[in-house]
Amino acid sequence: MSLYLDGDLIALDARDASANVNFVSHAHADHIGGIRKGVPAITSEITRELVEARKNITMTVVQPSKNMRLLNAGHILGSTQLYAESKDGGYSVVYTGDFQMQESPIAGKAECRHADVLIIDSTYPHADVTFEAKDEVITSLQRYCTAKLEKGIVLFGSFSLGKPQELITILNEVDICPVVDSRIAKVNKVYEKHGIKLDYICADDNAGEHDAMTKGNFVSIVENQKIRETKQMLMQRHNKRVSTAIATGLSKVFDFGLDVQFSLSDHADFAQSIEYIDACSPKFIYTYGKEADAFAANLTRAGRAAAPMRPKTLFGDLVVETNEATL
Repeated sequence: MSLYLDGDLIALDARDASANVNFVSHAHADHIGGIRKGVPAITSEITRELVEARKNITMTVVQPSKNMRLLNAGHILGSTQLYAESKDGGYSVVYTGDFQMQESPIAGKAECRHADVLIIDSTYPHADVTFEAKDEVITSLQRYCTAKLEKGIVLFGSFSLGKPQELITILNEVDICPVVDSRIAKVNKVYEKHGIKLDYICADDNAGEHDAMTKGNFVSIVENQKIRETKQMLMQRHNKRVSTAIATGLSKVFDFGLDVQFSLSDHADFAQSIEYIDACSPKFIYTYGKEADAFAANLTRAGRAAAPMRPKTLFGDLVVETNEATL
């Protein structure tokens, strides 16, 4: 998906060989596919550091032009939205990327700014998916871990970026220092560089600390694909009960087959998207992503007329080209 704006073709979190600049909203893998050698990127400094730490690549970053602003998205540390004003067309546009309206312990929440055209994420397009207040979910998670630690080990599955750092912060609040793998620890170092205090033990470093901690009961965070094999390894090595957990908004949609699921989301649900839309008060709403059609239809039913992004969506001199394979 790319945006023509005052002579520039800006790829929005996607690969477009004809784009002369990329906008990278945040460092999750599904949003950095457009990064190409020699093509400058508009992104936050934190996102650049996270991408380079995780992917061992070098990004060429340029400052946004005077008619552009990066707005906090509240999704993960460093995540931003792109706000731009067209000098030629006389309109303003916001592309949200992934965003969150509830206050994140680390990333804050999405900044809302009026724009004539809103291009909005469609991760949770249905009104029947609603997230509880974040502080309630956090309290439930903390109580669960505290109780289960009296009986054994707690094992969380996660990605390496965003959710583990949020989980560490949440667990630290109740004096739990989790064990993480080296990929998560690598990301943690970037967070710590930017003032986020994280108390954790890396399973691949500090052997003495790790061995001392794991003689007792503990919480561990591993990447999702490793959770079942890690559970078996921990049960055999420690001869203890291992409770498995996950913390994601997708808990409202899928059964992950674990002992407990917490709907700790870093996205906006449908009601929060409505809140965002009303705060931005756009003239035109375009939805993007795999659920763009459903989201546009449901927004229209809720009284906020919207349309899914289509190839060469046109508004004034705004042209957005989409490649369904990259959405």
